[in-house]
Amino acid sequence: MAEGFADEARLVAFFARNNRKADTAKVRRLAAFYIEEARAEGISSDVAFVQMCLETGFLRFGGLVTVDMNNFCGLGSMGKKSPGVRFPDERTGVRAHVQHLKGYASAEPLALAPVDPRYRYIKPKGKAPTVSQLAGTWAMDRSYGTKLRALLNELRG
Repeated sequence: MAEGFADEARLVAFFARNNRKADTAKVRRLAAFYIEEARAEGISSDVAFVQMCLETGFLRFGGLVTVDMNNFCGLGSMGKKSPGVRFPDERTGVRAHVQHLKGYASAEPLALAPVDPRYRYIKPKGKAPTVSQLAGTWAMDRSYGTKLRALLNELRG
């Protein structure tokens, strides 16, 4: 729970250093959506954006979640029979990601109407208030928090 410090240009530049082949217009849209949606919920847009980068392989995808799902955080992706939640558009996918992240970070209620169908399963709310605590909760990877911190350090340069 914090305000992100990176502006849209910095998020886009960070992303470009890690995937020069990505659609720049899409990356700009996503950066703007992450800043707006995170601000509305009181979540760090820096954390949410780098988590999207980690979860999607900088929009390369390649796992169960595919680009057409507008699912930028692997929400609901548990195996071949449950590849993840589909969202109707990019903004809704970003909003769901930010809302899910808020559920992990805080017990505060959502500021915007819920679009995350899995939000109700986060128990207890606020169980991972730090990036490090996302390891073993958001993802089973015990290095998950370390990976996110490394990306945050790179973003903050």
